Amino acid sequence: MGRHQRAEASGLISFVICAIIGGFGMYWYMQAASAFWQISQRRFMVCAGIVAACGVASFIAGYLRRRSYNTFRGIWMFHLRRIFEVLALSIVYASTLFLTSYMLFNVMNGAMGKTVFSTYIPAICAAFAGVSGYLTFVQAELMDAKTLASLLPFFIISGVCTASFTTNDPYWFNNNFSQLGDRTTFAARMFNSTLILGGICIIIISYFAVSELIATYRVRGPHGTVHMRNPHFSYHVPKFRARIIALSILLVLCGVCFIGIGCFRYTPHPILHNVFARGMPCVMFVMLIGLPWLAPQLSRSFFVISDLALVVCAVEGVMWLKGHNTLTNVEALAAMLFLGWFIVFSRQIASIEADRIQQQLLLRQTVSLDELDANEVLDDAAETEFQTVLDEDPGIVGNDSKGVPAQRS
Repeated sequence: MGRHQRAEASGLISFVICAIIGGFGMYWYMQAASAFWQISQRRFMVCAGIVAACGVASFIAGYLRRRSYNTFRGIWMFHLRRIFEVLALSIVYASTLFLTSYMLFNVMNGAMGKTVFSTYIPAICAAFAGVSGYLTFVQAELMDAKTLASLLPFFIISGVCTASFTTNDPYWFNNNFSQLGDRTTFAARMFNSTLILGGICIIIISYFAVSELIATYRVRGPHGTVHMRNPHFSYHVPKFRARIIALSILLVLCGVCFIGIGCFRYTPHPILHNVFARGMPCVMFVMLIGLPWLAPQLSRSFFVISDLALVVCAVEGVMWLKGHNTLTNVEALAAMLFLGWFIVFSRQIASIEADRIQQQLLLRQTVSLDELDANEVLDDAAETEFQTVLDEDPGIVGNDSKGVPAQRS
């Protein structure tokens, strides 16, 4: 069997194991737990925790299985990075599975009724655990930044919706989202925890996205050595390290702002809360405006969409200042646009990485590296890539039709 077929087959095995663990685990909890832990919200938390635990265990098994095919023994930095990746990705999946499952359990309980739902909750937990085990194992085999980024909106929306469904303040939306988390109730803790974990997930996903962006900028020399591009190669980006560091800092700051908003509620910490809440739009504005310089490898259409998102947010902000809109609507729109932008950003980088891998595979099948100079092979590959702003940037060195490095304008 091939790699993808093996992943699907192993995913089915993971589905069965996780379903059995989830079903029997929840059944044992229903029989052994005291009355204090039989309250609906606590049941949902335990059930969602079982689903998240099964999904994370399945993901770790699949991720380590995938990485075991390409292990460099004796390189401690490699193993340290693998440990960090496993822990970071486990946080992302655990948070997403827990909040999504909790929201679905809450919705199903309201639709079926407490009595009926309590009867079927072990079977429902088994089904959810099995599906989470299957999906996480298969995704671990095909992990990249766009897969992770696609999980982020489900995670954020699930947490915010759960908090809004369970809050005892039905008029919180008349003010802003900060009022939803400005209490010590379960709903407020759920909302603030969602923001904190969401910020952590943004930082983690940014790490993988930037890592893929760096990987697309590396070239392989004639003797197999890997190093960064220089003016002798196509599409050399001047000050690449400075650009990638600046982009990384801005992405991390966005995540830190999410964490700060969740950690510091408005009532006890109004100054700190406003610093993070008002600082995040400023960071996003700088990043979106400077994106053509920070990441010139991305497509022009993405830059246009980024600028359009800024214009839409600015228009909504002006309408709020004039009293034609609520701050809650402005915050919701800005958050959804940022999450959507973040998904497209990660998918853009992942597509560049996929194109690079495809080019390398095609060249290895059609061109012998022993017969051609490595620079010429790289130039031929670059000429077939899709057009980006690099093709017209005078600060970027390209190649003419004869394969000779062009001069700077």
